[in-house]
Amino acid sequence: MRFAVVAFGIAVALAGCGLGSLFTKHLPTTTISFDTPRGPARFIVEVASDDASQQQGLMYRKEMDENAGMLFDLHEPKRVSFWMKNTYLSLDIIFVREDGTISTIEPNAIPLSTDSILSMEPIRAVIELNGGRAHQLGIRPGAHVHGSIFGHL
Repeated sequence: MRFAVVAFGIAVALAGCGLGSLFTKHLPTTTISFDTPRGPARFIVEVASDDASQQQGLMYRKEMDENAGMLFDLHEPKRVSFWMKNTYLSLDIIFVREDGTISTIEPNAIPLSTDSILSMEPIRAVIELNGGRAHQLGIRPGAHVHGSIFGHL
């Protein structure tokens, strides 16, 4: 029993020291694609579809593959607010309507910021990519995102 208490104490201490990624559960992944001026841009994204995974998001991560990201499945359109607390990566935060069109993009969100990043309207999903990736690929508001949660691939 003493070992379990000590192990738990070490785990809590490590999580508090910014090593929370050691305890990040593996999320399911899916493939999405964006319509861009140069053709489809495909990404393999982790799907955060419950409160716990959405609260964790990409916090504590130090790197992410170029064509990776996270999809926050909100299950129904709603207004949302995001922040970058405990997030070390600069991210493009893409707000997506229920029909799969991009509402707005917050480019290069500032790591560790506690400023709120708000959706401008009710949205169905949020996609986080590496900061600058949307601009690099020509992903813009009004473009379509294809994925199973939008009813089309």
